[in-house]
Amino acid sequence: MNFLQTGYKGKNESWMYVIMFFIIFIGSMIGQIPITIKAFFASGKDLQKFAESGQNSFADLGIDSNLYLFLILLSFILPLLLFIPLVKSIHKKKIRWIVTSRKKIDWSRFFFGVLVWGGITFLLLGSDILLSPEKYVWNFKPIPFFTLCFVAIVFMPLQTSLEELLFRGYYMQGLALWIKNKWAPLIIMSVVFGLLHGLNPEIEKLGYIALVFYIGTGLFFGVVSLMDEGIELAMGMHAVNNILAALFVTTDWTVFQTEALFIDISEPSLGAEMFLPVVVLYPIVFLILSKKYGWSNWKDKIFGKLEKPSRIEIE
Repeated sequence: MNFLQTGYKGKNESWMYVIMFFIIFIGSMIGQIPITIKAFFASGKDLQKFAESGQNSFADLGIDSNLYLFLILLSFILPLLLFIPLVKSIHKKKIRWIVTSRKKIDWSRFFFGVLVWGGITFLLLGSDILLSPEKYVWNFKPIPFFTLCFVAIVFMPLQTSLEELLFRGYYMQGLALWIKNKWAPLIIMSVVFGLLHGLNPEIEKLGYIALVFYIGTGLFFGVVSLMDEGIELAMGMHAVNNILAALFVTTDWTVFQTEALFIDISEPSLGAEMFLPVVVLYPIVFLILSKKYGWSNWKDKIFGKLEKPSRIEIE
């Protein structure tokens, strides 16, 4: 039984997926209450000043950046805490079935994804800092930085895990059961993943063409999940990507403004570096992973029809 076929396990009535969507959405809204309250009081209870502030400018109200990051992550943590038990109670599914088609979650794959993606990201960031030092300002402040390390390493994997469980697991499996093929759910969820990042302040600065990066990233994670029969690799890569982005370089125009080691002071621009990962780095990582895990039969795994197993074992 392949990864998408695992979706046949448990109960899969359409209304269940709709109910889960609204529960996750409401959970996300509730999770945003703490940062909204904090921003309101930080604005001096000035309704006009508060109303003019957006997600990216809340930090300008004087909120500590580490507290700000933690409060942002709360809007993902609460939905995750709701999602896990509700999948079990509503769908009668084990979380493992949404993560992998294997007998158990393969955490070695998660950490290999961290190693590969983290190593490449570290090399790219390090190379750019060395080659273009005029773009960066050293920003190391021991206590704020180590506090950031704690917040990022402990809580960011919860944020990225929720996104992977929803986009590459739960809803991609659910759509596959309805559409009966593999490529359409892959495309749909990759586009939705990218469009949701359209709310990020980076899009306002760079334009909607920057969505190519987010959609391409979603597509890459989705293809890896289909080829590997599980989302462990995608979970690891997504987690380390966000952690390193928070720890190493920050700017005043990205969604996460942190006490990172470096501040990028260059003017935001839509250059080749935005598309380099999609057209060059992602294929290289894909090649490394395919060699490591011996992937084959890619045509059927990505473009094949979804056949309902004649026998569904519930283990």
